[in-house]
Amino acid sequence: MKSTGIVRRVDNLGRIVLPIELRNILNIGCKDSLEIFIDGANIILKKYAPQCVFCDNIDDVTLFKGKNICKNCIKELTR
Repeated sequence: MKSTGIVRRVDNLGRIVLPIELRNILNIGCKDSLEIFIDGANIILKKYAPQCVFCDNIDDVTLFKGKNICKNCIKELTR
C-alpha cells in the first residue's frame, strides 16, 4: 500500500472528504459510486465498476434480471 501523506478527520456524520488531487488521479467524479472493502484493519475504497457475473469483464455490461452480464457472455448464452 502506498502512503499519500494526506490525513482527513471523520465528521460527526461519519464522512470524510477525498482530496481533489486523489479524485483526479483515480478519475472519481461527482456522483460516482465507491465500493467499500475491509482487509483486516484497513478500509479500502474502490471506484465501483459493475462487472459480469460470469467472466468479471467490466466492458459492455448490461443489467439482466438483477445480474450484470457482458455482451460476450450474452452471445455465448444464446448459442
